Amino acid sequence: RQVFEVPFTDDMSVLQGVQYIKDYLDGSLSFRWSCRMAICGSCGMMINGIPNLSCQTFLRDYYPARVRVEALAHFPIERDLVINMEGFIEKLESIQPYIIPKEERTLAQGEYLQTPEQLNAYEQFSSCINCLLCYAACPQFGLNSSFIGPAATALLHRYNVDSRDGGKAERMELINSEEGVFNCTAVGYCSEVCPKHVDPANAVNQNKTNSAADYFLRFLAPKGGAK
Repeated sequence: RQVFEVPFTDDMSVLQGVQYIKDYLDGSLSFRWSCRMAICGSCGMMINGIPNLSCQTFLRDYYPARVRVEALAHFPIERDLVINMEGFIEKLESIQPYIIPKEERTLAQGEYLQTPEQLNAYEQFSSCINCLLCYAACPQFGLNSSFIGPAATALLHRYNVDSRDGGKAERMELINSEEGVFNCTAVGYCSEVCPKHVDPANAVNQNKTNSAADYFLRFLAPKGGAK
């Protein structure tokens, strides 16, 4: 553990404090950052034990107490505040995070149209910025890193409820697996720390229901599942 003193103004973020340390006190300090506007999701850190985006967390809210900054919990650490995201990227790829068309359309046939109601069904879940705060908040991911986890489930749900998508049956195999949603114990902390109000806990709960329905459909019709 290292201790630094950082001068600050009322509008100075924790990220700016870390950058000050990098620029003036310890040039070897490693951390991720990019946009500084809570859009890219790069600067997630444990700040006094709570997962937060350091760019939208301000030093004034802690003064005169000390601020403890650590790498996000539950991930392997590459160096200092930089975590290894490889496991999460693999989870992201496994959910097929793209529209699998129900039926192919030619350019001449035009766009895949949606009503406002169809958009509303998934819009909230499409706001994820992959900051991984929800994984740092998830006690079950801390115990079992193979758990698909909150953000990947929210993105999976975003595509499953999209009226243009036809890949739900393929994704349900992951939801129903040992790494799927029933690892979740409904703590809900993932939704509390989400900076974009995606509510991944809601996505997990909806997919528990979907998984149960899919199981019974497969039981009644072994050659088919939930479509």
